[in-house]
Amino acid sequence: MPEDQHYLVGLDLAGRRVVLVGGGTVAQRRLPRLISAGAAVELISPSTTPAVGGMIDAGEVVWHQRRYADGDLDGAWYALACTDDPEVNAAVCAEAERRRIFCVRADAGIEGTAVTAAVGRHEGLVVGVLSGGQPLRSAAVRDNIVEALHTGAIAGDLTPPDATELPGVALVGGGPGDPELITVKGRRLLARADVVVADRLAPRELLDELPPDVEVVDAAKIPYGRAASQEFINATLIEHAKAGRFVVRLKGGDPYVFGRGFEELLACAEAGVPVTVVPGITSSIAGPAAAGVPVTHRGVAHEVVVVSGHVAPDHESSLTDWTALAKLRGTIVLMMGVERLGQFAAALLDGGRPADTPVAIVENGTMPAQRVHRFTLATAAEDAKAAGVRPPAVIVIGPVAGLLPDQLR
Repeated sequence: MPEDQHYLVGLDLAGRRVVLVGGGTVAQRRLPRLISAGAAVELISPSTTPAVGGMIDAGEVVWHQRRYADGDLDGAWYALACTDDPEVNAAVCAEAERRRIFCVRADAGIEGTAVTAAVGRHEGLVVGVLSGGQPLRSAAVRDNIVEALHTGAIAGDLTPPDATELPGVALVGGGPGDPELITVKGRRLLARADVVVADRLAPRELLDELPPDVEVVDAAKIPYGRAASQEFINATLIEHAKAGRFVVRLKGGDPYVFGRGFEELLACAEAGVPVTVVPGITSSIAGPAAAGVPVTHRGVAHEVVVVSGHVAPDHESSLTDWTALAKLRGTIVLMMGVERLGQFAAALLDGGRPADTPVAIVENGTMPAQRVHRFTLATAAEDAKAAGVRPPAVIVIGPVAGLLPDQLR
């Protein structure tokens, strides 16, 4: 057969009967796209994987709990033979051939009358790749194309923007610092920006990838030092957006986890500027994770509380009940708490937290300069000062901070 024997086409399966034979891992991979296409999927198999069972329980798939029998394809528009038995798959394909129903044979693709392309999606585009029976090659090429679309290396929209349209602002969570930990959507919007208003904790390497005509505004917020005021940041976002520029507000972590993202959204909304919010991986969890500190662990911690250390426990503007926190047995993740760690530790000790409670401090989590320190609550402030701990750092307090085996520390 020629290498290009298959005719790549898009099928409208919405509301049409599709029969999938087999309930294993292949079905688990194929079902989500069939469901999202609106197909009326009927699955025939004596058993299923838990994930397939979840789709059945959700009412997304009709399950016939039995083995395949000749005649099961009656009325089908499309069929997939996905069992681990070659004889059953061959029988499904034979019936499909008789009934003139296109059929995918998962265990021997070229022996079916249809093949499943490696498919990717991007803003309404569906990219399908076939490679003459080389699925790994298809998947690799698909991934490269979709990544290029996401990052803007390949233009996904050739329609010129309307000059009268207000592009607005995107609040993009850049993740904990490693440039590879920004979301796909965040990176794609960043590639389209006319103006980038960036925090110092945003993934800085990404700024170097911007075209030279993109204006970068420094919105650095350095603890206890120089910082752009929130009013200046809000005004900058609104001014550029109203001038017809697409503005990306690039933040570290997640915009809504101690990032003042909602303040910026409210300011833009009041000014009539549309806002797109792109969540980010919060450093409160990702920083410790990168350092080998889980914030939960089965049988150890059943709750996680993320607390701001911006003000001291006894400050009149503090909204945190430190006495209640001290009574919890799980994990406390303290953000922006290096400067006042002694006060926070004292509040927890006074409230009943044991003095030997493990404490892990992660500096510059996910970054090349990452450092991890492990102390106990009673001496954490003194030990951190002696170790030269500086912001940005995430402080994890609780039993999970002491889980790493000694030989790996």
